[in-house]
Amino acid sequence: MPIIGSFGAGSGRGYGLTGVKPALIKATGGTISQDGDYRIHTFTGSGTFEVQEISPLSPGNVDYLVVAGGGSSGQDQGGAGGAGGYRESYNPCTSGCYSASPLATPTSLPVSVQSYPVTVGAGGAGAPYPGPIVNGSDSVFSTITSTGGGAGATVQGPATGNTGGSGGGGSERNAGTPNPGASGNTPPTSPPQGNPGGAGVNGSYNGGGGGAGEAGNTDGGGAGGDGVASSITGSPVFRAGGGGSGSTPNLPTGLPGGDGGGGHGTSPLNPVNSPTTNGAANTGGGAGSSTGYGGIGQGGNSGGSGVVIIRYKFK
Repeated sequence: MPIIGSFGAGSGRGYGLTGVKPALIKATGGTISQDGDYRIHTFTGSGTFEVQEISPLSPGNVDYLVVAGGGSSGQDQGGAGGAGGYRESYNPCTSGCYSASPLATPTSLPVSVQSYPVTVGAGGAGAPYPGPIVNGSDSVFSTITSTGGGAGATVQGPATGNTGGSGGGGSERNAGTPNPGASGNTPPTSPPQGNPGGAGVNGSYNGGGGGAGEAGNTDGGGAGGDGVASSITGSPVFRAGGGGSGSTPNLPTGLPGGDGGGGHGTSPLNPVNSPTTNGAANTGGGAGSSTGYGGIGQGGNSGGSGVVIIRYKFK
């Protein structure tokens, strides 16, 4: 029975004599990990996703999470930085069952045998007072671009901060019309990549930075907008939280950043118990804001760098 024998000595899966199932997609680049039958490439810095082979049995698609760098915070009485833009896809046929963020599109990306440059955006750099405000840098994979987070405002202007993936918070205003936070989801994507920053109003807190999951909060409670969580790497992680605002001297602490790496704001009279922090690295978190009176002139802080993650079925 030579025909039965030749297949019987091989693989019951029908892949030949060795019993080894070939990879559906073979690729290199980034830090590679595995979650069951799925492979994950995590880029914490720019690099190349190199697709070397695609099996005829593979649909040739990958899912992605692309987060841009967070924005810097404004100096002195300035607003907090907005989170970097957040874009994600999730299709269980491509990358299995896990909890994606509410922002995930069901449309995976097709890939072919070629090199795909990956750009991981830096966070916007904080500057001493007086100085510029700086948006985060874009992150890019294939046709997907996430926009850097908008920088928080300064009292020198622009009072509304900068637009971006999520918008920066408005600077404090002692009286009159509030200084609104800047717009998020700029340029617009669907689902939206971020939210606006919060407004700075009368003499207490500046505006919090916008996050991927919600807008930055406003005067009197200027916490950063929360980010969103995804288990694309196999466990849930929050990313793209907005920065928290600083407080005026009559208040004891600044406000926390949003879940997902947003930096904490500070009080100029209590910097030890309420330290200002940068956005967390590789989360796209916006910078927490410092604020100062009486010539303190505290500087701005830096947003967190972004990240690019690619996931697909490989066996």
